[in-house]
Amino acid sequence: MPHPQIKFGTDGWRGLIADDFTFANVRVAAEAVAAYVHARRGSDQEDPAKGLCIGYDTRFGSKAFARACAEVVASTGIPVLLANDITPTPALSFGVRERKAAGGIMITSSHNPAQWNGVKYKAWYGGSGKPSIIAEIESYLGQPVAKSESPATIEEVDFLPPYLKAIENFADLDLIAKSGKKFCIDSMYGAGRTILSTIFTRIGVDHVQIRGNVDPLFPGINPEPIEPHIRALGEAVVANGCDAGLCTDGDADRIGATDEHGGFVDPHKIFSVLLSWVLKRKGWPGAVTRAFNTTKMLDRICKKHGRELIEHGIGFKFVCDYMLEREIVMGGEESGGIGFQRHLPERDGLLNALLLANVMAEEGKTLGQLVADLQAEYGEHQYGRIDLHIADDVKNAAIARARALEIGDAVFAGMKILRQENLDGVKFYLDNPEAAAKPNAAETWLLLRASGTEPLMRIYSESCSKESVANLLESARKFALGG
Repeated sequence: MPHPQIKFGTDGWRGLIADDFTFANVRVAAEAVAAYVHARRGSDQEDPAKGLCIGYDTRFGSKAFARACAEVVASTGIPVLLANDITPTPALSFGVRERKAAGGIMITSSHNPAQWNGVKYKAWYGGSGKPSIIAEIESYLGQPVAKSESPATIEEVDFLPPYLKAIENFADLDLIAKSGKKFCIDSMYGAGRTILSTIFTRIGVDHVQIRGNVDPLFPGINPEPIEPHIRALGEAVVANGCDAGLCTDGDADRIGATDEHGGFVDPHKIFSVLLSWVLKRKGWPGAVTRAFNTTKMLDRICKKHGRELIEHGIGFKFVCDYMLEREIVMGGEESGGIGFQRHLPERDGLLNALLLANVMAEEGKTLGQLVADLQAEYGEHQYGRIDLHIADDVKNAAIARARALEIGDAVFAGMKILRQENLDGVKFYLDNPEAAAKPNAAETWLLLRASGTEPLMRIYSESCSKESVANLLESARKFALGG
């Protein structure tokens, strides 16, 4: 049933701490998860006897919220494996699958500002709950769940060792160690903490680390590996003469990076670097998936290598769906969430950081050189995004006006609309004179998308120059605000 303060979006429920994200509401969410698992009694994968894994990140109150979830779940007779320390989301997901648990709960608000926290549900296969699973969990919100006469056990465990072994085996650490490359690591005060630094220290890779300490206030930033929050990493890369900067978000499931000059390497370029390497060097089989708001460079890379490219809605749960249904080599989204089916149907910032280092080692190039090679081969693709924190009525009105725009007549930044797509938000492909003058230019597009869980509109654009992107984003901002 609908709940006035709990709504699961593309990857769980998020709320403001002490406003709607309270112990009372967290317990309501935990009860709904428990009710869902009890309804699966007798199933091969989700039987309540298999238990639930519960983890938490570095946010304010996360450990206590996780304990509250554990107590609620155990009171219904479902055994709980509770993390004994701060745990990255992909480590929790790996733990769910490795231990064959019925599912998992992760207390995190990922990349949101410090005043937010949240609940993610991880299904038995070690990835985000499918839309059908999340819908059923939501249907139990606020409904009473029977308590067991004898509560189940709550056992504290360390989810890190088997997860670390898996990502270290996935990447070629020997090659990275011999490369002579130097890295700067930024955990953004999040759950990634000292994991990459510990690995690099052990194998003898030269590196420095910033923001590896725990600070639930995330001073001066949101723990999201994009500009402006990633600028300190770029400065540290230049100051220490590094070949790249590697960054993970608040719960370490997303990747961000800077090149050797301190320049931001957006997640689209990271996805493209990794995909090109996988298809050219590894030859792993399978199609590629990408979210509606990601770069079209991926389409060009797939075309060159004869791979199917699947476009889908925004949110890693859609990538996960495809990975459960068919052979997918990798999939990802605009925000830095990239996953490999042969690892987990889950995004993993820590693994992707190791793989970026792996690509640099194998190609013998800096990250900036790898990106430049892609731009030269597939055409210049520049990308930008702005977030507008606006009231729900304003954002909904803007989306309605966008849908009503006439193709061929309406313009953004002087560019006529060629066509409109509505898979997830409102996306316009535009007639860009600059692109027409450049051979192999990126297709120009603009996307307006309203958040389903926050008073927020995100505007995305890709084009063949940074100036073109900036002009489009400013034009769309004015449009969204009614200008």
